[in-house]
Parts: sequence; C-alpha cells; structure tokens
Amino acid sequence: MPHVRRPRRAGLLAAAALGLAALTVPNAASATPPPVDHVNLGDSFSAGSGILPLAEGSNPLCTQAAANYAHTLAEEYGHALTDVSCGGAQTSHFTSSQFPGVAPQADALSEETDLVTMTIGGNDNNTFISAVLACGSAGLLTFGHGSPCQNIYGDTFEDAVRTSTYANVVEALKTVRAKAPDARVAISGYPWLLPPTGGCFPFMPIARGDVPYLRDLQTTLNDAVERAAKATGAVYVDQSAASEGHDACQPLGTRWIEPAFGSLNYVPVHPNALGERGMAEQFAATLNLR
Repeated sequence: MPHVRRPRRAGLLAAAALGLAALTVPNAASATPPPVDHVNLGDSFSAGSGILPLAEGSNPLCTQAAANYAHTLAEEYGHALTDVSCGGAQTSHFTSSQFPGVAPQADALSEETDLVTMTIGGNDNNTFISAVLACGSAGLLTFGHGSPCQNIYGDTFEDAVRTSTYANVVEALKTVRAKAPDARVAISGYPWLLPPTGGCFPFMPIARGDVPYLRDLQTTLNDAVERAAKATGAVYVDQSAASEGHDACQPLGTRWIEPAFGSLNYVPVHPNALGERGMAEQFAATLNLR
C-alpha cells in the first residue's frame, strides 16, 4: 500500500543524508591543532652566534644561526617559530632597539604566543663577559699560573650578578609575561664554559687557579637566572648537569663550547652546533614537548 511504503523511503533518505553529512563535516575532535606559536628571544647563546649558516632572513648583525636551539626545537616539533634572538643582547634590548633597524625583542610577542624560549643575562652590565676577558688577560700575563683574576677582582663580579643582573632578568621576564600572558616562558641557564678545575691553558687562557673562580661566577649567574624564573613564574631550564664534561676544554665531538684559541666557530667561547642541540634537548625534556 502506497501510504505504508512512503514513510520507509523517507526514513532511508534521511539516514543517507545524515551519513553524507557525517562524511563531509570535519570532526572537531580529530582536527589537527594549529602549530605552537613559538618566539625565541635572548642573546648569543640563544642565537647560536658563531655557527654557520646564518638563519634565513635574520639580520647579519645578530649572528643568528640556522642551527640554534630554537630552530632545532621548531623543526623537530613543528612549531611556528619567530626568532628575534641576537648576539650581544642584554635584557634592556627586550624593550629597546639593539641595532638600527632591529626592533625591541619583546615586540615579537603577543597574546597569541604559546611558547617563549631564551637565554639572557650573561651580557648585562658586561659583567660576565668582562670577567671572562679579564681573567683571560690575567692568565696570559702569568702564563697560566696562580689566580691573578681572583686576586684582583675578588667578589666584584659575583656581587654585580647577584644584585643588578638578577633584578634585570626579573624585569625582562615581567615584560615577557605582560606581552604574552598565556605563553609558557622558559629561560635557560648557561652551559659550562670550563671544567671544575685544571682548565686547558692556553686554549682557554685562564690561569689554573682562576678556573674554579670563573666556575663559581657562572654558578652565581645561573642561580640568578633560576631565582628570577621562580620569582616570575617562568620555567628554568637547567643546563648544568647535561653540559658537565662538555666544556671548552674537551675534544671536538664532545665539547659543547668552542675554546678561545682553536675555535671552529667564528665566535669563540660559545656553543657549537652540538651544544645548541644539547641545549634544545634540555628544553624539550624540561617542557615535556611532544
């Protein structure tokens, strides 16, 4: 009877239409999420200064390498990376231009930023770099003997790091948080430049007695960075254990840091490509990236 069959046919058509809709409308639960919006800030240890080739599109004055830790992370985890790290940067360059035509680094941040990575603080007030240069000069004058740098400068460098550098890093991290309120912010410590004792004069021209002195200063610097991270809710990425035994006195293929003399990087006493990859692995492990 026609009046019986008509509803059954209508039901089949409705079911077919629903099935077609299920095939053509994307399932929100299975849609591919957008890539992580990743911004990399910071100094030469962030930029990978000294490693070739330079990052495509980067300002040559910033000596930013294509193989720095941020580029390594972005390639491995599919991040959408904006890298404004720049060799020689201080915390002040988060809010002011470092070179003509180079915008303040914090300008790269926005409410859409998901992840911020950086190393910063080592250049502030030129404290750490001044200590390395001063100790190197003193070591050359004594042919690697004694502790001339410690004898001359005592606690001067450490006191500056504990007070001025710490405060500067706190302010820099607050700036980042204000610009990128929803981002995970991760700041790295600096990998070891020297072994605990002994050294490798003249490749690193630090007098034997000043090697522990500079290690202590670097410990103080990393402690200041870690305390600043805790004070501002950032994640501290500790490089100390991972970089132990990979300092500038180790052979090629083991060292993460190139020595002052005999460097394969055009910027010595900085991480090589192996070092940047090692730092990237610590970021990934600390942040539990997947």
